[in-house]
Amino acid sequence: MNQMIQELHSTPAATVAADSPAAAMSLHEAIARRRSVRGFLDREVPPDVLRRIFEIARQAPSNCNVQPWKVYVASGELKDRLRRRMFENAANGVAPNPDYEYRGDFRDEYRNRQVECAVALYSQMGIGRHDREGRKRAALRNFEFFDAPHIAFIGMNPEFGATVAVDVGMYAQTLMLTMVSFGLHSCAMGSMRNYPDLIREAFQITDGTKILFGISFGYEDASVPANATRTTRATVEESIVFRAE
Repeated sequence: MNQMIQELHSTPAATVAADSPAAAMSLHEAIARRRSVRGFLDREVPPDVLRRIFEIARQAPSNCNVQPWKVYVASGELKDRLRRRMFENAANGVAPNPDYEYRGDFRDEYRNRQVECAVALYSQMGIGRHDREGRKRAALRNFEFFDAPHIAFIGMNPEFGATVAVDVGMYAQTLMLTMVSFGLHSCAMGSMRNYPDLIREAFQITDGTKILFGISFGYEDASVPANATRTTRATVEESIVFRAE
């Protein structure tokens, strides 16, 4: 991670200054500022900044340095086409066919946190507990990529199991923190696994890569009510066990 920070500081100003007012942000600040943003400005990230972010994120750790992640970034017309087709599928009730099954049967304290998150989000959006139509509209916003100018689809070789999938998760976190350091925000979305064949078709993926999730990203639109959502975190005492003997 120190290497990442050194790269940011050693990069010529012309490379990062275009849209990187926070290029010298500390790691602590980036972690504190990162959150799921569900509304973006109609403003694309400059190509040099976009490439620099992904160059830095590749420093993420992985088992035996195999770097198992496969990343497909859609912008412009391709992004619009994918958004349109995914939204049509979801709105018309086309059954998802994810490459990897999702288990969402959270229980006990995990269920409590899930409910707390939903209440915080829907409250900001003005959606009541029994507003089914409002919740449906909110869910469909995923398939509009929250109007983000860019979306990254993250996949891996299906021969890898859960252990290597953890490496992909570390890459995604590194990527999202790097985005924050460049003044961007993101939203990681499991819903982007629902229609993987559309992604394979769009990027002409023929190597068997399976899609795990997607990350919408760009410049935050602070006027979107959902972006005022803030969630809590469990205390250290609830999650961490320290022992010395």
